[in-house]
Amino acid sequence: TEDSHSIILAYMHLPIMLWTVYGLIFITFDLSSLPKRMDYIKYNGDLAIIGILLLIAGGILSGITLGLFSAIDMEIEQFYFDYVGIWGLVAIPIVGTFIIKVYPFIASKIAPVIANIFSPLVLITLSIYLVSILVTGKDPYNDRDFLIVFNLMLLGVMAIIVFSVIETAVQNKQRFNLTVLFALSVITLIVNAIALSAILYRLNEYGFSPNRVAVLGSNVMIFIHLILIMMDLFRVNFHKKPINCVENTIARYLTVYAFWTAFVVFVLPWLFELR
Repeated sequence: TEDSHSIILAYMHLPIMLWTVYGLIFITFDLSSLPKRMDYIKYNGDLAIIGILLLIAGGILSGITLGLFSAIDMEIEQFYFDYVGIWGLVAIPIVGTFIIKVYPFIASKIAPVIANIFSPLVLITLSIYLVSILVTGKDPYNDRDFLIVFNLMLLGVMAIIVFSVIETAVQNKQRFNLTVLFALSVITLIVNAIALSAILYRLNEYGFSPNRVAVLGSNVMIFIHLILIMMDLFRVNFHKKPINCVENTIARYLTVYAFWTAFVVFVLPWLFELR
């Protein structure tokens, strides 16, 4: 089973499964509480931001430390990375969680700024990217590597949309941000549709495989979620609905992601006989 694609997929989805289990603990197994689910997503977004800042700070400190010892002809790189660097990397989520819990105002100040900056930038980048695909004639239908990059980009943009919705909900001036998020959801839906059609094309050409089934399921799942988010953002922008409806849609759909992850981890390998 060393070359089993289904087993490799199960391993790849195990961190998401663990993330789901941790989420259940975080919300104290209160599955009916949508606000608790949103708190968990917000915590993850804040942790990502704080973690990146800690990583940058740690990198600067490491560079200074190694430089100082190198200046006195002491080569400590191996020792430093074995006994300091690796422990620092492992400690980032723990220290980040501590900062979020003890100093919540830090994340609450930084996260909205990040969301406000990146949402318009991602929208512009994605729009230019789609035009560039048409100009260059890049083909996701026959280029497997390009399709993989396409899907990774889709996951990243989806995460930005979800995170930005949460941060926008706690701000007073929302109109511009909500318009940007609606436009971003439309563009992302187009990207997802292209990726989905490419996957269906490859399924038709090359048949079913664990990788193609997993990617197809993930894309269909995200596609449906994007449609729901886009519809809610449309109502928020043009029918003056509260943004909480978007948050509730995001929170409810977490269950779908959890079940799909469980399917890939526990069922998919057996469907393909551990191939």
